[in-house]
Amino acid sequence: MNIRFKSNNIFFARLAVLAAMLVAITAHGQDLPKEQDYYTLTTLPAPEGVHLEGGGVQSLPNGSLAIATRRGDVWIIQNPTMANGQRAIFKKFASGLHEPLGLAYKNGSLYTAQRGELTKLTDTNGDGIADEYRTIYAWPLSTHYHEYSFGPVLAPDGTFFVTGNVAFGNEEWWRGESRVPWRGWTIKITEDGQMEPWATGMRSPAGYGLVDGELFYAENQGDWIGSGGIWHLPKGVFTGHPAGLRWTGEPNSPVKLTEEQFYARIDKRQVKKNGRYVKPENIIDEEDPDFMHELKEFFPELQLPAVILPHGIMGISNSQLLVDETNGKFGPFAGQLFVGDQGQSKIMRVVLEKVKGEYQGVAFDFRSGFQSGVMRMDFDSNGNLFAGETNRGWGSAGTTNSGLEFLTWTGRMPFEMKTVKAMPDGFEIEFTKPVDKETAENLDSYSAKSYLYKYHAVYGSPQTNVEDIAIKGVKVSDDGMKVRLVTEKHNRYNVHEVTLHGVKSKEKSHLVLHPTFFYTMNNIPEGEKLPLSELSTKRTKKVVKPTKQTVSKKTAVKKTSVLTDAQVQPLLTNNTCVACHAKDKRMVGPSFVAIAKRGYSNEKIVDLIYNPQPKNWPEYATPMAPMPQVPKDEALKIAAWINSLKK
Repeated sequence: MNIRFKSNNIFFARLAVLAAMLVAITAHGQDLPKEQDYYTLTTLPAPEGVHLEGGGVQSLPNGSLAIATRRGDVWIIQNPTMANGQRAIFKKFASGLHEPLGLAYKNGSLYTAQRGELTKLTDTNGDGIADEYRTIYAWPLSTHYHEYSFGPVLAPDGTFFVTGNVAFGNEEWWRGESRVPWRGWTIKITEDGQMEPWATGMRSPAGYGLVDGELFYAENQGDWIGSGGIWHLPKGVFTGHPAGLRWTGEPNSPVKLTEEQFYARIDKRQVKKNGRYVKPENIIDEEDPDFMHELKEFFPELQLPAVILPHGIMGISNSQLLVDETNGKFGPFAGQLFVGDQGQSKIMRVVLEKVKGEYQGVAFDFRSGFQSGVMRMDFDSNGNLFAGETNRGWGSAGTTNSGLEFLTWTGRMPFEMKTVKAMPDGFEIEFTKPVDKETAENLDSYSAKSYLYKYHAVYGSPQTNVEDIAIKGVKVSDDGMKVRLVTEKHNRYNVHEVTLHGVKSKEKSHLVLHPTFFYTMNNIPEGEKLPLSELSTKRTKKVVKPTKQTVSKKTAVKKTSVLTDAQVQPLLTNNTCVACHAKDKRMVGPSFVAIAKRGYSNEKIVDLIYNPQPKNWPEYATPMAPMPQVPKDEALKIAAWINSLKK
């Protein structure tokens, strides 16, 4: 009896220690910085029966907010931030529009791009309802479902830019085509209805915006588009998708490159088997793939992306481009570019710079967790960032079909990389807070790699020419606000992905909130390189040389055992699986549980990772791109985990 009591005492004492440890761990976890600590997300309730699929968002001079819905209405919302505890007031301003996907405000009127025209909406009698719908300019339509029109962008001279999607083939349902004039183009329109073709090469240019008065647009992954990205769009450029080249023979076309010239240099991948066209697929271990920068040697008008947004990491369906012009009301990123994403229901952050006359720059993650796909954005005068959202049936990380939300800066300063600039020998990273020098001077706090995307008729591209890049040295500024990172090499035209695994803040020793940056290196800057004598080269990890070992049966069994949910998560994240899939809910792609129910073997799942078969999942609108860059051993572990979900 006494012994049992003593054992119980020991048991409860140990239990108390364990509980204290769990409380400490939980408290520490709760203390870790999160996105919502710095930018709060508020959902604006919609009136009953109203679906705010945000095709356009525009702040108005009187503090109201206009939102165009994909279903054809325009609403004016008074008190959209619900200030002083008062509700927002909705009033329908216009209706009966054909899928408007943008809004602009000029001289008291709203302008929107419907599928087939730029329309001016005016309230002439002051009752808060548009009573004049004026066609500024109309363009042809073939009635194909994918012929969305986006815009307008209000140019500094008072004219308007509109971008247009391509259609797809009937038999070749995967191939973008321009069935009617100016599909796959950006056009410029004047107030009196004059149209000027501006540039071509667009596939699905859902995003647009002005940076320092110059036009940029965001493109989505697809055929000829290996990954989404942001393009600078001066007049007369060709941005890569060949469908719009069909109209370059028109007398007012500023682009002179023809389809014949283009396809003489690059394979169209148009093959018939048994009398039917065959969808082109990625060629694994392709010996000599085409890359966009190589074609620029033959086609000077070919415009390379200023910033590539790696597919599955920096979004999957990039949308609105918006410069922060709030003068600090939205935090430390004034003047930077924010980019929405429909599929991943989030917003990224981009900083552009000009090197040797061309734009290039860096991308970071910024804020996730929106309730639906982020389609359109605008700041109000108080520095709140509004996001109009839609799922549109494509699927998104958000759990609802539509929404209107806004981000507000809490006033707290996040520990982030504020910007990254290319240097002749690496990068200069500027932070929002001073770094801890001990961790920042440690080479083991960093890792880097670079890669390219193929330029081919296939839907999307895997990362290819992937190469680890060694970090040679680090120099931290005296105030701790900047770090010069010297790398072994630059790979021109590549995305450089650099992760700050171990860099901490001087205050509180927090890790960087978003520790990875993605820099697109179109040109390598000139200038002096830092001498090795000025660099820190210290490391804390010991390099362990691999030794030959005898593998016991017990070890072998352990290697082939199924990973737990927690163990597989890093593999799913690093290989971008979570961009489109969740364990037990439908997103852009099917859930892992749904895949497990198909009864594929582990080897078949690996084969489908490398060579997806969208026809197996016809209920999903966005086809999966090939992922041959996933290491075979990791793909097998992921497959085994997926199949474990059958139980």
